[in-house]
Amino acid sequence: MSLPSHSQIIVIGGGIIGCSTAYHLAKDHKAEVLLLEQGKLTSGSTWHAAGLVGQLRSSASITQVLRYSVDLYKKLDAETGLETGWKMSGCLRLACNEDRWIEFKRLATTARSFNMDMHLLSPSEVKAMWPLMDVSDLVGATFLPTDGQANPTDITQSLAKGARMHGVRIVEGVRVAGFRMDGERITAVETAQGTIACETVVNCAGQWARQLGELAGINVPLQPVKHQYIVTEPIAGLASDTATVRDPDRRTYFKEEVGGLVMGGYEPNPQAWTTGDVPDSFEFQLFDDDWDHFEQHLHQAIARVPALENTGVKQMINGPESFTPDGNFILGRAPECENMYVGAGFNAFGIASGGGAGWVLAEWVMSGEAPLDLWTVDIRRFSELHRDRQWVCDRTLEAYGKHYTIGFPHEEYETGRPRIVSPLYERLQERRAVFGSKLGWERPNWFAPPGTEPQDLYSMGRQNWFDAVGEEHRAVREAVGLFDQSSFAKFELRGSGAAAAMDAICANHVSKPAGRLTYTQLLNSRGGIECDLTVARLADDHFYIVTGTGFRTHDGTWIRDHLPDGGEATLTDVTEDFGTLSLMGPKARDVLQAVTTADCTNEAFPFGHVQEVEIAGHPVRALRITYVGELGWELHTPLSATGDIFDALMTAGAAHGIRPCGYRAIESLRLEKGYRAWGSDITPNDSPFEAGLGWAVKLKRDLNFIGRAAAERTANSPLKKKLACFTVEDSGVVLLGRETILRNGEFAGYLTSAGFGYSVGKSIGFGYVRHADGVNDDYLSSGNYELVVATERVPATLHLEPLYDAANARIKM
Repeated sequence: MSLPSHSQIIVIGGGIIGCSTAYHLAKDHKAEVLLLEQGKLTSGSTWHAAGLVGQLRSSASITQVLRYSVDLYKKLDAETGLETGWKMSGCLRLACNEDRWIEFKRLATTARSFNMDMHLLSPSEVKAMWPLMDVSDLVGATFLPTDGQANPTDITQSLAKGARMHGVRIVEGVRVAGFRMDGERITAVETAQGTIACETVVNCAGQWARQLGELAGINVPLQPVKHQYIVTEPIAGLASDTATVRDPDRRTYFKEEVGGLVMGGYEPNPQAWTTGDVPDSFEFQLFDDDWDHFEQHLHQAIARVPALENTGVKQMINGPESFTPDGNFILGRAPECENMYVGAGFNAFGIASGGGAGWVLAEWVMSGEAPLDLWTVDIRRFSELHRDRQWVCDRTLEAYGKHYTIGFPHEEYETGRPRIVSPLYERLQERRAVFGSKLGWERPNWFAPPGTEPQDLYSMGRQNWFDAVGEEHRAVREAVGLFDQSSFAKFELRGSGAAAAMDAICANHVSKPAGRLTYTQLLNSRGGIECDLTVARLADDHFYIVTGTGFRTHDGTWIRDHLPDGGEATLTDVTEDFGTLSLMGPKARDVLQAVTTADCTNEAFPFGHVQEVEIAGHPVRALRITYVGELGWELHTPLSATGDIFDALMTAGAAHGIRPCGYRAIESLRLEKGYRAWGSDITPNDSPFEAGLGWAVKLKRDLNFIGRAAAERTANSPLKKKLACFTVEDSGVVLLGRETILRNGEFAGYLTSAGFGYSVGKSIGFGYVRHADGVNDDYLSSGNYELVVATERVPATLHLEPLYDAANARIKM
């Protein structure tokens, strides 16, 4: 087939993701689409995928994406006439110890929260379902009946046929050599067969997606990892409808295929392929069989299915799969390019994701916005750090090795650390800080008391830091704490059009006089919360924007993308220019006043204001704001001066009981005060009105802003859900989020975030109570509530007001 001179959209890559995206672009949006494949369809990693299809993830939106895949695979053959090999055999997940069993009971609760029917089975019930299995070491298992398996090649060919039926042109044997660029925009795709002008490019190039992105200056942090599985000869007594099995404690998986088994696993010592370019010619190719490396899986598989010891092996598949540094796939518009979208890095579950990923990516391409909260897979979760190929490789191998390990709460990655440290790193180490990592930054999570080992000891219950964090929490409530938050992402917007630009993108009124500080959300066209940040107006033409560490690329890109055309406003990332010390607690003013000549009284320096003050001979941007519910300031210091200012504050604060505190204390403190966390309590799926933040939306002002129309519709209609706070009386109950909310015994939602409040002495959770006929305070107050915690129902109390208020009654229960 000859190449056209132009196409509206060019999809690059003919695996399952590329074919699914092309199919949905044409079917759902009637787009003009050209799909280019350098070899033959499925010739990358699709053809040798194992084909297991699971649906449940910790994110409701990603679970919805995977469920869409299943729904599509069930009916695609009827549309195209090509079978997909879909078989809804269900999936067993085996637990061999109590920690895993608790994890699975929490997983079953999450499934219920997401309206999925996951069963908990005894070992004898597992044996009845899978007679060939040795269940002697099992504690139990979960069973999700709607999971299954499919033939990767058949699904992809069926999607390709469906795409063609809706007008997509698919051309094989065309390798993309480069892109013509106009600034940060692709104007044409260059190939050996000719140049094709286009409006949009979708990079679905699989294991080649990283190097294809580089041709346009785009970073797609992928690492190909060798993944092996075997296909056995037929096994007597193995039924064709046998459930697939995931045996995480033995790091293996099984599925039935033509009377035999496909068996593979995720080993703790994975093998990377290359940190360089993947050869263009590596199509329909495999690596040599590596039985020495695979032997660890064979031993575990034979112990689980003894019949394998006397079963022949028809074939070993040893091929590369694209993995990412955090185990989540990659979707969305690349921040470095205005019109390249990416769908890649599916971590060996591309078949499970393929149908749904193509659907949401097509929606994203056509609207410029993600249709759901897809933050966990958004390419904007990465940063410049992820251009380091060796760092990406090391972290990716760790993520691969954790694929089947127990997912302990609050677990941190260990590779590639420390990478980015604040000037206080050594000072905090000396004070026995236990660090976590966020977007490469080392951040103190908690401080170990003398005689306590300064390290996390993970468990499914209360962890070893619980009491120490309680002491930090109480110091902030009763005296004063000092937090190193230098990792905050920070931006400056300057220019004569800066105020107009902020008015256009912020939901709250931020163009206040210089010296004022505003908390605001940035909304998408659906009225959902895309960013959650603070804006300080330093001068008429100068704004200082502060947001969370992990949201640096996301929020910076969102702001740049939505600045009004032709306006005189320039956004600059100044994250590394400033350190940030948060001085918080009822004695914070006493400490601050002791180190500066500025007037820190409430009259001279009220809440919601910003001033430049001098501390230890250095200029400091002091922001009177709090995320812990106490009197306090964020002190934004020149980065090189952070140590001097920390020392001055600690010296002055000694008489007031000052102590350094960590991020786990922040989480406890903010839960008591009812402050929302973006990415959990507030997301692109949630409006400010549903989240109880309608007061921060400037609908009474005659100012247009992005999302205003949707915000007005929500504000003027009955709410279908509303965020509420819950506590449980039993302090031993550990809440983590995703626990099911029951109202009068019926499903009403699930927790979005949770933790322990040391001032109130109770576990706290936030979650949206949902009701199709409307939710208001009277509806919320009239119900009786329970939370389902690891399948157990626990009585809960709903609260409409913050549990803690420093200004008034303090603890409000």
